[in-house]
Amino acid sequence: MWGGDQIPQESAPLAYVTRLFDDSRVHTVDIQIDDWGSFVQNAAKEEYVSCTVQIDGEIFQQVGLRAKGNNSLRLTEEYGLSRYSLKLEFDQFLDGGNYYGLDKFSLDASFQDNSYLKTYMAYDMMAFMEVPTPLCSYAWVTVNGEDWGLFLAIEEPEEAFARRNFGNDHGQLYKPDYRSLEEENADVALRYIDGNPSSYPGIFENGKFQLTRKDQRRLIEALEILATGENLESAVNVDGALRYFTVQVFVMNWDSYLGYTGHNYFLYEEEGVLTILPWDYNLAFGTYALGMTNPIEDPNILINYPINTPAEGSVMLNRPLYHNLMLRDEYFAQYHEYFDEFLSEYMESGRFAATLRRTAAMIAPYVAKDPTKFCSYEDHQRAVDTLEQVCLLRAQSVRGQLEGEIPPTLQGQREQPDAGVDASSVQLADLGDFEDLESAGERQQAAMEQIKQKSA
Repeated sequence: MWGGDQIPQESAPLAYVTRLFDDSRVHTVDIQIDDWGSFVQNAAKEEYVSCTVQIDGEIFQQVGLRAKGNNSLRLTEEYGLSRYSLKLEFDQFLDGGNYYGLDKFSLDASFQDNSYLKTYMAYDMMAFMEVPTPLCSYAWVTVNGEDWGLFLAIEEPEEAFARRNFGNDHGQLYKPDYRSLEEENADVALRYIDGNPSSYPGIFENGKFQLTRKDQRRLIEALEILATGENLESAVNVDGALRYFTVQVFVMNWDSYLGYTGHNYFLYEEEGVLTILPWDYNLAFGTYALGMTNPIEDPNILINYPINTPAEGSVMLNRPLYHNLMLRDEYFAQYHEYFDEFLSEYMESGRFAATLRRTAAMIAPYVAKDPTKFCSYEDHQRAVDTLEQVCLLRAQSVRGQLEGEIPPTLQGQREQPDAGVDASSVQLADLGDFEDLESAGERQQAAMEQIKQKSA
């Protein structure tokens, strides 16, 4: 066990990879805090408090803890719930603090994900396509020794992530985010505006490392090249982007760069070359509707959504990292080749189903006893079956689009509305809906009272 001034040394900086992020088992995380009730009550402020954390039996003191999320955090508060996603930051209060080289990880609450699997499976798909992806594993979380629930531990993309994926001499890392949905947010869409760094607050105010004017200039120059559509490989990791968009489009995630908000991705820049990285998939697989037309009511629309035009034109024309790449014939052809590879080697080979079923079996006993889950155990089992069904039907549709049997564009599908796979049996709401939030309050309050009684 580690005391408050004892820190795992950097001699093995990636040791956390095979410890917390061994995803072959469910880990244990105990959060030890004086007043859990007060923390939950003030969670929406997203302010760090100090706590002690015990991970798989090892104690780490003075760890920063706060709630995380955008809409999920807001809705958790609005519905009077207490199961927030959390961030644990080891160097927030302790200089040099880390967990075997890891500076921060999050605990995802599976908000609006009754399967507990959407984020895990999306990351597995990204990793299969060789996209630099956050590590993740399941963790049974307790508070002061009392059960709180099953969460997904996720490596936060910061210093350790950058070193692991890009080496010790890595470049800059950003998490672009919009300021308001009423604003244009052109910078978050990776559109070139002008040469002034102040025109890109959604990017530069969300940098993970200290920035210089030279860093800002390199990124702006890359956006300017991207806007021209010429010499794209001098400014964009084209191969990485094509691999990323293959999975991004497959999982039907519009709470993303390809959606109305244009956010929920990380951006890595090194020597003037931009790489887009995955983040946040609890609303993937057709369960996010902002800016779309009745997608939840008609699963046929989503599961057959075209791979060549994966968003309405008003969005596509303002997403140059996708649109300008796909205007090039060679990149467009490579994008289709990556889809064929993904389908052949991941979906149709049985790897997807095996991974999903193996993971679902591993977490099932923990979901069954999860005192703060957003759904019943029966709803969870139904969601696992639904997620598998959605993905297998989606694979059939994409295969049909690649082979010319199903129109791969929005216009083509409007002209042939009956050409897609029949997904009418799918109930996307079974993956997680607002009704689940309404019924979760009593369970979560009972778990909170249990912790309060034991801590009194």
